[in-house]
Amino acid sequence: MTDLTPQKDAALAAIADAASLEALDEQRVAALGKKGWVSLALKTLGGMSPEERQEAAPAIQAVRGEIAQAIDAKKAALETAELEAQLASETLDLTLPAPATPQGSIHPVSQVMDELAEIFADLGFSVATGPEIEDDWHNFTALNMDESHPARAMHDTFYFPDAAPDGGQMLLRTHTSPVQIRSMKEHGAPIRLIAPGRVYRSDSDATHTPMFHQVEGLVVDRDIHLGHLKWTLETFFKAFFEREDITLRLRPSYFPFTEPSVEVDVGYSNEGNRRVVGGHGDAEGHDWMELGGSGMVNRRVLEMAGVDPDEYQGFAFGLGIDRIAMLKYGMNDLRAFFDGDPRWLSHYGFAAVDQPTLSAGVGAAS
Repeated sequence: MTDLTPQKDAALAAIADAASLEALDEQRVAALGKKGWVSLALKTLGGMSPEERQEAAPAIQAVRGEIAQAIDAKKAALETAELEAQLASETLDLTLPAPATPQGSIHPVSQVMDELAEIFADLGFSVATGPEIEDDWHNFTALNMDESHPARAMHDTFYFPDAAPDGGQMLLRTHTSPVQIRSMKEHGAPIRLIAPGRVYRSDSDATHTPMFHQVEGLVVDRDIHLGHLKWTLETFFKAFFEREDITLRLRPSYFPFTEPSVEVDVGYSNEGNRRVVGGHGDAEGHDWMELGGSGMVNRRVLEMAGVDPDEYQGFAFGLGIDRIAMLKYGMNDLRAFFDGDPRWLSHYGFAAVDQPTLSAGVGAAS
């Protein structure tokens, strides 16, 4: 067997003198590569007798291990030196601001829902929710809408082919009023709640979409009258629009679930291309704008919800969340609310930390 000591000593010296990882890899290939001298020495074991192989193999393997260990140690040293050189040549100014990172935003509809909850909570209202897939009894019948009511027509309502448990029809709710029925049936009276959420109607243009958001309010207690309704809405609008010069006008109307019924108008003025809520509608440069419907809860609705109308009275109102968001924040096309355009969201969205509070301002913009 050939003595590998001279080759080993020369290789160890070359490994120790390697000045870069590239030079070190050349030594690895020369010794341990497929055609390296250590690999070739191992191949000679195949032509030896068993006795010769038993004597030569341990020596060759020892040389191979010593070379590999030397290469690993040198590689670690070279990598450490390279890192230290890089750290010494590069500096980081910790006083510079961190680079901007993409951030999401709160959708105006979600922001306004939080504002509604904050304001009405201060007035003693709780927030109630209910299913968006409703049966026609809760959505229509319990609200005193007979079979011939136009809202039941297919062109207004999205119906499902499945039948309700009582044999009626299932549908996407057209308002959040069913939440009021369910809440009265479960909790009885007195009750004071708002019911915000998604509702669905077959309509689509610049100010209407097949899906939109609505908030309805309900107060049922003893000795409730229209004065309580007007005060509640006036107090809410002053807090929501953050103006003290809000003026409301209650105009007689008709809804099957309230009697008497009134439309709620608010004074406003035009500033540029934007309607600004505030002021008296009959003042110069002002006009009236309808914001929602309301009235005293119909006796039949109270009876169907299990509340005694001779003992309790109540008022109810409904507002479009998307509509009041457009008025407050200066948007002019309802369809943009649901387009998912990140440019629109970055302009009209709110930072996640801007939680509305009555003390800091319910409409703090991002």
